[in-house]
Amino acid sequence: MGTRMKVLRVFKDLHKTRINVFKDDDRALTATRLKINEEFKTNKNESSEENIKEMLKMARAVETILRENVIQAEHVEENKMLLRPRKSLLLENVPYCDSPRTKT
Repeated sequence: MGTRMKVLRVFKDLHKTRINVFKDDDRALTATRLKINEEFKTNKNESSEENIKEMLKMARAVETILRENVIQAEHVEENKMLLRPRKSLLLENVPYCDSPRTKT
């Protein structure tokens, strides 16, 4: 895949992730859209393959962090917050067991 296509793919993936992560939060959606567009616009004339690869690597890392680590929270009362984790962040709760499982 060409460098231009890789850059466009990362750009599109970042925007998809931002929409998924910050669903129903207009302020966060706008701020992330502006930041993503600003960073890509600032570096659009970069011609060094090495620098482009490093920036793509950084963009992928940011996308992964947003997708895997960010949880929405909303203040509902004084000293209370409502967490809205996405389904992809919820893990199956497997109880701890001291004795090893036997294979059947």
